[in-house]
Amino acid sequence: MTSVDEPVRPDRRLPDAARTRSDILDAATGEFARAGYDGARVEEIAARTRTTKRMIYYYFGGKKQLFAAVLERAYGTLHGVGDLREIERLDPTAAVRRITQVTFDHHEQHPDLVRLVGVENIHGGEHLAAARRSGRIDSPGLGALSRVLDAGRESGAFTTEVDAVDLHAMISAFCCYRVTGRHTFGALFDRDLSAPAHRDHYRTMLADMVVAYLTRR
Repeated sequence: MTSVDEPVRPDRRLPDAARTRSDILDAATGEFARAGYDGARVEEIAARTRTTKRMIYYYFGGKKQLFAAVLERAYGTLHGVGDLREIERLDPTAAVRRITQVTFDHHEQHPDLVRLVGVENIHGGEHLAAARRSGRIDSPGLGALSRVLDAGRESGAFTTEVDAVDLHAMISAFCCYRVTGRHTFGALFDRDLSAPAHRDHYRTMLADMVVAYLTRR
């Protein structure tokens, strides 16, 4: 019998390596989002995918590398947030409203990403910092937002001096809090921020606040 500590040799009989890797990442995303990095168990991830701890290490090298791969894939979903070229063709006010709304939608549709961001912050952002240095992740939406802000200032529509990073932080703060603060906010104020009945209200409110901030006189 082979020990789990022994190096794993490639097995050419693997049925679908890409699918197996994707299944592992799916299960790992849920486990890290649920239990955090320290609480997550590779054995539990293996059980969810009907594979083995040894096989997970074959694909990813270890728990740390697996968590980094989960984060990179989660952030990679941001590349599919809206058609940035189409958004930039809108007038600046409509464009920034649309960027705010698609950011809101993305956070709502990917609550695990928000929870993973919280986990990564507990660990000082070390995994994302390494991924950014190596060029494995980037922020495609930030460039689009910056160009929209420049166009708005040039046209006179936007009067507030703010850069794209600060505005992104403003938008993301509200979107993330709807996920991370849902239960405590509900316990204190008896209102569910994520309730379907409130969704359109908060989505519109956020876009209105951002536009009002940018166009204040």
